[in-house]
Amino acid sequence: MSFLSALVLLLSSLFAGQSEGQMPPISVIDFYGLRMVSEAQARQALRIKEGDTPPESTLAARLRLEALPGVTQARLEFVCCNKGKTTLYVGLAEKGSPAMEFRPAPTGSVRLYADVLQAGAAFDKAFSEAMQLGDMAEDEGDGQSMMRYPPARAAQQQFVKLAAIHQAQLRDVLRNSADPAQRALAAQVLAYVADKKQVVDDLVYAMTDPSDDVRNNAMRALWLIALLQQRSPDLGIHVPAGPFVDLLNSIVWTDRNKASLTLSELTEKRDPETLKMLRERALPALVDMAKWHAMGHAEPALLILGRIGGMSDADIEADCNKDDRQPIISAALKPAATN
Repeated sequence: MSFLSALVLLLSSLFAGQSEGQMPPISVIDFYGLRMVSEAQARQALRIKEGDTPPESTLAARLRLEALPGVTQARLEFVCCNKGKTTLYVGLAEKGSPAMEFRPAPTGSVRLYADVLQAGAAFDKAFSEAMQLGDMAEDEGDGQSMMRYPPARAAQQQFVKLAAIHQAQLRDVLRNSADPAQRALAAQVLAYVADKKQVVDDLVYAMTDPSDDVRNNAMRALWLIALLQQRSPDLGIHVPAGPFVDLLNSIVWTDRNKASLTLSELTEKRDPETLKMLRERALPALVDMAKWHAMGHAEPALLILGRIGGMSDADIEADCNKDDRQPIISAALKPAATN
């Protein structure tokens, strides 16, 4: 889908593990997961408002939110940058909400080789430089990220070589290492294996990892592989939709962000079973996300909702370009038989 594929969504971190530094003031606060609790109640408990500088710790705010009646868990995520400002996403899990269950953390002693760690460190440094320079464009036509900032691209080209040499060891670390940072880097590098079919199962497995960073890197890799799947069906790649549908209900913002990105690709052919699954298991979550202020973050959910509602992609795009979201949301909320 060309209009969405052009949105690399650089408002969010492309990969887990990069240094954020001092974030600018908060311009927008968006919520998700509110069912019984009102936004006014959540804001009163949050005690963080637009214009504030992001606090060093979110613990006090989370505890106040979790003290609200019916709230079982709260999560805050500061995302930079939208017009030089920070967006604060506040997620609540309430009693009766879909519950996410992740695997226990692995306990193995396996670790990445030194050359992989060095390449990862080089990429982190280059990525931070690119963020500071505002040079965040990337190419993803081969099912993998290649940033246009030369030092970052050089590190990613090294990932291609290392994935070919160390594929088995990367897979072992991803599945068995006790170190979550090493599992996250393994997911990032494993995505550069030439034959993407070989790594889909490993990356889908990583989507149940207890570490947010591991899941983030695995899902971003699968998003780009799903792009390749749509562009080149002759490659025989199959990225399953089900695990992403489940993570749309996660309290973790990066889970929702990357799951919606991937599903915006996996629903392009409007498979009836996938759309039915989304309607039955994730409709309220998608509506929450469609209302987020940053269109770059809301648009994947809007695209999915429009397809659930039977709208053409051209009509969805037209409404998104006008920032007219309600027709898309209303179409999805109609009973299935009338679509």
